[in-house]
Amino acid sequence: MRVQRWGMGGTRATAPGGRITAAILLAGLLAAVLGTAGCSPAGAGQPSSKPGALAANVAAASQTPPAAGTGGAAGAVTSAGTAASGPASSPAPGAPAGSGPSTSTTSPTSTNAAAGAASPTGKAASPAGAGLPPGSGAPADATGITSLSGPVVALGDSYTSGDLLPLSLSSTPLGCLRSMVDYAQLVAKALHDSGHLVNASCSSAGVADMTSAQHTSAGQNPPQLSSLSGDDALVMLTLGGDDLGFLNVLDKCMALSWKDPFGSPCQKYYDSGGTDKLAALVAAEGSPMATVLREIHAKAPSARVVLVGYPDLFPQRGGCWPVVPITSGDISYLRGIEVKLNAMLAAEAKATGTTFVDTYDPTIGHDFCTSAKVRDVEGLIPVTLTAPFHPNARGQAAMATQILRALAA
Repeated sequence: MRVQRWGMGGTRATAPGGRITAAILLAGLLAAVLGTAGCSPAGAGQPSSKPGALAANVAAASQTPPAAGTGGAAGAVTSAGTAASGPASSPAPGAPAGSGPSTSTTSPTSTNAAAGAASPTGKAASPAGAGLPPGSGAPADATGITSLSGPVVALGDSYTSGDLLPLSLSSTPLGCLRSMVDYAQLVAKALHDSGHLVNASCSSAGVADMTSAQHTSAGQNPPQLSSLSGDDALVMLTLGGDDLGFLNVLDKCMALSWKDPFGSPCQKYYDSGGTDKLAALVAAEGSPMATVLREIHAKAPSARVVLVGYPDLFPQRGGCWPVVPITSGDISYLRGIEVKLNAMLAAEAKATGTTFVDTYDPTIGHDFCTSAKVRDVEGLIPVTLTAPFHPNARGQAAMATQILRALAA
């Protein structure tokens, strides 16, 4: 996901803007220096970014303990649509004074819409035989997909492609910034089918790029749905955030925070005139998303289609201003918008017979305000190799784990 002019039907700018620009350029330089060599600056406890450690990364994500003082544990899946409970993250040092607990929000459950059944609750154990090592918590009676007989296809935006994680130089166009350690690679490897992965995902992709060619900084990406075929076994995608121009929104929120660090200036900006513009964009995205999902099913009728939601970016309470200069009030507001986005994705998945995978609940307590050892999503200045406000290697592995569990359910 990259900075874009939000608005349905408008021209989407691919150039990063404002405060995110320098962070993306810095991460890009690190990707060029470290990523192409297969290196990782991840600290202790972080998954390895080396290609030979893909399956181990998935297993490591399922076994990583939660951060001290946080309520979310990696792999926790809630039932009945309720958000994970427990104490929320405390405001980081430097957060504006007076930032109290935010209003709790509800995230969508993982729903196996194709099968018509809810995903496993509570235990969220790893699928037996899905490439995970013994002792990873796999139930003895797990059923579902644990191996594949056809190609795996990855579609979507930079949350699929792994924006600025160690790049795959063999995947063109290079402007799509596809990684060697994105969740699609991890899932395909765990299912022993990485040789049949067709990765059409691309940084900055929106709904329109599913059926039209996308111009990138280094080449043109064909319409993503053109990569589908009748013998595909699995199709995975994350999509929707770029149609909201979400990084552009974050950039605006950071700029406004310096004028009113104790209020909710970003919410006032987007929720003025009696209409929440961001919530309206989420609602308007539902119909185009459903159309894309139906077209995927039509082009790949034998495939299990998996729509992967967005992980938790924002702390459940407070914030970490000025490290990430978004006020505590706006953190609460933006978290609500992300929850609405995931709820819309879950609803459209259910309506189209698509499996929705919730990566929000399992990553609560691993947001960009947590310590580098436990965060799944980086903040404005990444401390591991990835783009700002994107999943790092640990986050991609956590998303892959949830996909594997949904496939085995």
